[in-house]
Amino acid sequence: MSTSTEPLPASGPAATTLLRFATAGSVDDGKSTLVGRLLHDSKSVLADQLEAVEHASRSRGQEAPDLALLTDGLRAEREQGITIDVAYRYFATPRRRFILADTPGHVQYTRNMVTGASTAELAVVLVDARNGVVEQTRRHAAVAALLRVPHVVLAVNKMDLVEYRESVFAAIAEEFTTYASELGVPEITAIPISALAGDNVVEPSANMDWYGGPTVLEHLETVPVSHDLTACHARFPVQYVIRPQTAEHPDYRGYAGQIAAGAFRVGEQVTVLPSGKTSTITAIDALGEAVDIAWAPQSVTIRLADDIDISRGDLLAPSADAPATSQEVEATVCHVADQPLTVGQRVLLKHTTRTVKAIVKEIPSRLTLDDLSQHPEPGRLVANDIGRVKVRTAEPLALDAYADSRRTGSFLLIDPADGTTLAAGMAGESFATAKAVAAVDDEEGWDF
Repeated sequence: MSTSTEPLPASGPAATTLLRFATAGSVDDGKSTLVGRLLHDSKSVLADQLEAVEHASRSRGQEAPDLALLTDGLRAEREQGITIDVAYRYFATPRRRFILADTPGHVQYTRNMVTGASTAELAVVLVDARNGVVEQTRRHAAVAALLRVPHVVLAVNKMDLVEYRESVFAAIAEEFTTYASELGVPEITAIPISALAGDNVVEPSANMDWYGGPTVLEHLETVPVSHDLTACHARFPVQYVIRPQTAEHPDYRGYAGQIAAGAFRVGEQVTVLPSGKTSTITAIDALGEAVDIAWAPQSVTIRLADDIDISRGDLLAPSADAPATSQEVEATVCHVADQPLTVGQRVLLKHTTRTVKAIVKEIPSRLTLDDLSQHPEPGRLVANDIGRVKVRTAEPLALDAYADSRRTGSFLLIDPADGTTLAAGMAGESFATAKAVAAVDDEEGWDF
C-alpha cells in the first residue's frame, strides 16, 4: 500500500463514472437481445443503426426489429442466430458511461468469455426462466469467480414465457445465489426480466408488481464500483527511457509509462525490479507539467535521484511495498489458442511491459467447470481449458498475486514462433526459493 496517508485529489480515478460489464449465459438465453434492449430503450442507438437492424430483420422474415442484431455484428453470427465473438459496445446515460462485452454462450467459446470478463467490474449472467440454472450457467459463474469480478447480476430472462410467476424466479435466484456464493462471488443481485418485451430492463415491469428491486439499467447506473486503483499496491512498469540530450536539459533521464496501480510521490523511495536497486523520486512529469503526486492510470515520466541502469520492462515500486521477484511462476491459466499447451513447451511470458523467455515445467491440474473438480496431471491444455501451470522464466519477474491486483497479477503466454497468444494467466502462490537457481543454457538459451 502507499506509505502516505495524504488524500488524493477528488478528480482522481475514484471520481470516474465508467462501468465495464460483460454479459454471459447459455445459447438462446437472450444475451444479445438484452444488450440490444438496453441500447434501444436508453436511446443509445443511432437512427441509421436502427434502420440497418430493421432492414436485416425484414430480410429474415421478421416483422419487428430483432434488437439482438445490434450486437451480433458478424455475418456468421447473423446466419447462425448466435453470438460467436465478443461484441463490444459503448454507450452512456446521464448517470454513467458504459463499456459492455456481449460474450458467447457456447462451451467452445469459454475463452471468449474470459477475454470479455477479464477487465469487467460486473457480469450479467442470463438464465432462461423455463430452463433454470443449467451447466453453462454454473460455468459462467465459475469463470466470474475465477476472474474475481466483484459484482454479478443474475438476469432471469423470458419471464413472459412462464407467466411472470414469482415462484419460478425465486427458485432460480435461490439456486444460483447459493452456488455463486460457494464460489466466493462477493455480491449477487437477481432481477426478473423479459428482454424481448422490455420488462425490468430499462423501465419497471407492470407485469411483475411483486418485484420491488431495481431494473437492469438502474442497477448498472447505481452499483458502487470502485475505480480507485490508488488503494492498490503502487506499481509503475517502465515503457521506455527518455533522454532528450538537449542543451537545455543535458542530463535529463526520465522513465515513462502508465502507472498500473497505486500512487507515487516526489521524495518517495522506490525499488527498481528485478535488480533490487533503490533510489528516490526527484520529479514527476505529467502532460509536460511537474507534479508532486501521480496515480493510476495516469501516464507520466518519473525521474530518480540516482543514475541507475533501468530499461523497458523494469518495475518501480515503493521500497516499503516492493513485491518479491522469482523465476518460478505458478498460476491458473485459460488456454485460448487452437494449438495445445504442453509440458516442456518453450514460450514467451509477457507481464506488464516485460517479456521474457520461459518453459512450461508442469501442468499440475485441469479444472472441470461443470463440477469444479480437478483433473490431475493432464499433460496438456487445449482451447478453452482452464488449469494450473508451473512456468520457469529466464529472468526474474515481480508478479503480484492476482487476488491482490488484476493488473500486475496477470500475464500472457505467447508462442515465440509467430506471436500467437497461447494462454491468459492469473498468478497465484509464488515458488521463489531462497537460493538462486543457476540457468543451464542450451544452444538456443531456453533451458533454465
